[in-house]
Amino acid sequence: MLGGAMQRTASDLLRLVVGDAVPEPVVRADGRVGPAVPLGRRIRLPGRGTTFVREIAGPPGAPTLVLLHGFMASGGMNWFRTFDALSREFHVVAPDLRGHARGIRTLRHMRLADCADDVAALVDELGVTKVIAAGYSMGGPVAQLLWRRHPDRVAGLVLCATAPVFSAELRRVADASLVTLAGLMRVAGQLAAVPAAGAHLLRRVRAERPAGFLEWAAAEMRRHDVRMLTEAAHSMTRFDSRGWLGDIDVPTAVLRTNRDRVVDPERQTAFVTSIGGARLVEHDDGHLACARTTFADPMLRACRDVAWRANA
Repeated sequence: MLGGAMQRTASDLLRLVVGDAVPEPVVRADGRVGPAVPLGRRIRLPGRGTTFVREIAGPPGAPTLVLLHGFMASGGMNWFRTFDALSREFHVVAPDLRGHARGIRTLRHMRLADCADDVAALVDELGVTKVIAAGYSMGGPVAQLLWRRHPDRVAGLVLCATAPVFSAELRRVADASLVTLAGLMRVAGQLAAVPAAGAHLLRRVRAERPAGFLEWAAAEMRRHDVRMLTEAAHSMTRFDSRGWLGDIDVPTAVLRTNRDRVVDPERQTAFVTSIGGARLVEHDDGHLACARTTFADPMLRACRDVAWRANA
């Protein structure tokens, strides 16, 4: 009873984010009906843990685009508007980052640098030499750190709705979001303190994958680890790449969300003035632009620009 009420509440909130254009369910090759996101698979990263990746092969020989999601999202939730468009030109890889959805769980303190190292390990496991790293909001620092810590694996960067440094206001937004999420999880009886083995059992007993997009997205959010998300928010507020932005030497595109009230557009523009040759792509929407039907076009243009310059 309570679980059903929570599910409806979460779905209603998600509907406000997504708007009227809620993706219709799709019929899979096996005949099952599911949400309009590509199926994913678990990949073990030696010495790091097991992560979850949604992947579309794209055309033969296509460049690999790694999509790094924002805070309290997942690979599927953040990029669902873009999978179809991007996969026509790219090999698309969208992992769940640590603590988010089905991402790696660990007792270690959650750091953005570890997320970047996870992505590098994932690239190795996939047998890819270089990737274009596209980061949205929190995924932006992860993409920047991937270049800094593993420059040999990065062919280019696409930085969306993100900044080289985050403000104290963002921490307040994150804290409020975490309180809401914690409440939802308590109602559902799925506490963040469930041990790893128990969490695995909970995942196994959810035998039926929701067919509706909103129900699926609500289930994705309930998978988050609240402790790790709290640490992720803390790590974001400590992130500052201004001292080394000028060293970035790969083609970079900045997708600026012009009506963003979470990450100031002026902070986003700092990438263009600091990174040599960085190009600006504008999108007249707010911080949740990735959930809108209008997001796919500017995202494709930004990725296309970086790929063209990386291969020039």
